[in-house]
Order: sequence, then structure tokens, then C-alpha cells
Amino acid sequence: MAKILLVDDEKPIRLMLRTVLETEGHEVEEALDGKEAIENHRSRPADLLVTDIVMPDQEGIETIMLFREKYPDVKIIAISGGGRNGWQSYLELAKKLGAARTLAKPFSIEDFLAAVQGVLK
Repeated sequence: MAKILLVDDEKPIRLMLRTVLETEGHEVEEALDGKEAIENHRSRPADLLVTDIVMPDQEGIETIMLFREKYPDVKIIAISGGGRNGWQSYLELAKKLGAARTLAKPFSIEDFLAAVQGVLK
């Protein structure tokens, strides 16, 4: 199974997604924002980054750009519930910057797991 780095500033979302991923046999690390994600990845490299887009401090777009530059082999899934401009523009930009898949919140567990499985193949 894969090592997955889960980045979201909302603890309930991280907890839910972590539980789902661990139930599937994945090893999961968590981060509150992009800065913490970079630090975590340096010490415990991940196969897959699942990142929210709208977060305080270092948001998801910047995090995706840094991962593409420094860790191009890491697969990325971007998730977003919106923000000032709505989720669609953020997710389109995430895709252009290198996210393999994008999901708009709220999404189903089935859609999330299908995205994870598809990206890891």
C-alpha cells in the first residue's frame, strides 16, 4: 500500500479521510498546511499528496507548485470546497499545475477512493 500525505486545515476532514485511507491499508501522515506538508515530506517521503487548496499560511496551489518543483515523482490529488472564487477555478488551476486528480467538496468516499486508486496505479 501507499504512503499518503494528507493536508487540510480542517481537523474533521483530515480525520475522516485518514480513517478511510487507513482502512484501505495505506500509511497516512497529516499536515495542517503546505509548510507542514513540505517538512513532513522531507522526513517521511510520501507516494501521494492529497491537499486542500484554501488554507491559512501556505495554501494548496503554492504547495502543489513546490511539490512539482522539488518532488516531481509524488502524485497529487487536490481537493477544495471553495473560497472567494469558488472551487472550480482553484481546481482547474491545480490541474494545470500538476494535480493528477481534483475533487470538489463535498465528495463521496467512493469518489475519493476511486481517485486515490486511479492515481496510484
